[in-house]
Amino acid sequence: MSLICSLSNEVPEQPVLSPVSGCIYEKRLIIKYLREASNDPITGQPLTEEQLIDVKVTPLGKPKPPSATSIPAILKTLQDEWDACMLHSFTLRQQLQTARQELSHVMYQHDAACRVIARLNKEVTAAREALATLKPQAGITQPTATQYANDQSMTTGYHGTADGSQTGANAAEGMNEEIIQKLQDKASVLTQLRKQRGKHVPEGLTTIDEMKTFRCSATHTALHSASNPGILALDISSKNPSIILTGGNDRQAVVFNRDSEQVVATLKGHQKKVTHVIHHFEEDIAITASADSSIRVWHTPSAQCLKVLKAHDSPITGLSLHPTGDYVLSSASDSYWALSDLRTGKLITKNQDTSSQKGLTCAKFHPDGIIFGVGTQESVIKIWDLKECNNVADFPGHSGSINSIAFSENGYYLATAAEDASIKLWDLRKLKNFKTITLEDRYEIRDLVFDQSGMYLGVAGTDVRVYQAKQWDLIKVFNDHTALATGIRFGANANYIASSSIDRSLKFYEQLTQE
Repeated sequence: MSLICSLSNEVPEQPVLSPVSGCIYEKRLIIKYLREASNDPITGQPLTEEQLIDVKVTPLGKPKPPSATSIPAILKTLQDEWDACMLHSFTLRQQLQTARQELSHVMYQHDAACRVIARLNKEVTAAREALATLKPQAGITQPTATQYANDQSMTTGYHGTADGSQTGANAAEGMNEEIIQKLQDKASVLTQLRKQRGKHVPEGLTTIDEMKTFRCSATHTALHSASNPGILALDISSKNPSIILTGGNDRQAVVFNRDSEQVVATLKGHQKKVTHVIHHFEEDIAITASADSSIRVWHTPSAQCLKVLKAHDSPITGLSLHPTGDYVLSSASDSYWALSDLRTGKLITKNQDTSSQKGLTCAKFHPDGIIFGVGTQESVIKIWDLKECNNVADFPGHSGSINSIAFSENGYYLATAAEDASIKLWDLRKLKNFKTITLEDRYEIRDLVFDQSGMYLGVAGTDVRVYQAKQWDLIKVFNDHTALATGIRFGANANYIASSSIDRSLKFYEQLTQE
């Protein structure tokens, strides 16, 4: 009697008996089964390999099939096996080719999907930056008509319409005795105050050693549009040093609160890029100038345009606020400079530099407000007397267009920069150049500024750097911007520095506290 395996239904080579169910199994099959499930496959009762009982039987040779009893039959069997092997190999090659085509298609789809995802990520990033610019303004309650009327009444002297209409913009009224006397009285007061301040260093002023430890403490890139990037102008409010005013390539000016890190107002109205901005030192007033040849006066809490000053017919190249806070000086690429009344919006005087054939590049009031300087494309800085409207001094020496000028707070020094990669210091008492700072080859300078104490000179251009006044030694260099720096300003007592750049970022530098 032959034994039959209960699993394979074939005669087992090594039969074993299960004491649990009494069934015969092929030893190798039941061992494999028990490794996966520790029970009898027939009854399901627990069963281990040690419980299996070997059954000893006489080994039987497997009979040859009838077809393999002769040499021709064996050859035919081998031929059939070979043909089956070749057919199977051909099938595998077909499947491999199909798998390769499918893989190539999937990889192409994956590559296309990656490109689409990258484009969508870029669009999402741009949208988030735009939303970050707009979101802070969503919390700004638009003033009612009554509130705005009250704001208008608070800014006494602004008699223009709320839509910023122009009032007598092109008709110069001239320098009358009242204006001249007002300028002279203010100059006398400022001169006396400056002499008193010059006797001692301001309390709380950042020391040179502290300035050397300044590092970038904050970066803001969502103030202006990402579609037309670049911040071109920068100013800090003297009344509230946490208020920053910027102007950009996107034709907008932005009022930013450094403490809350929020956009306070976005000033929209210019038709071209905003190239110069000034924050009034006593009032919530912003003044912006643009390549569209207009100057706008804004009420920052309501983001409303109070005045549009149309003193020029070409792009504005310079802007400066008189120490009285009532008059604004502007220069243009048509070689004209103009003085406008900030309160009435009227043009007081407009004069042309007849000796300049290529136009003016910048303009800045002296701290006393009696004289001012303008830079020209012909490498000359010209000093004008405001009362007489006369050119009283020329400072030649640069090569290339003048990019920026700055008067020191003590009124003795004038710093100038041009496209010749140099900064020249001039003594206004002796009317001569006493120091030239030569920078690296191809170094570009876009902005110069003295701090309120006159102790430090800030430079913005290829990098941001600070010099010590009087000794004119380099104190600190900041290389945090990824593009040309366009503006630099000092906070109160030089306790922090702000800089703007073409890379669309506004950066702050200060002494970081060690935790």
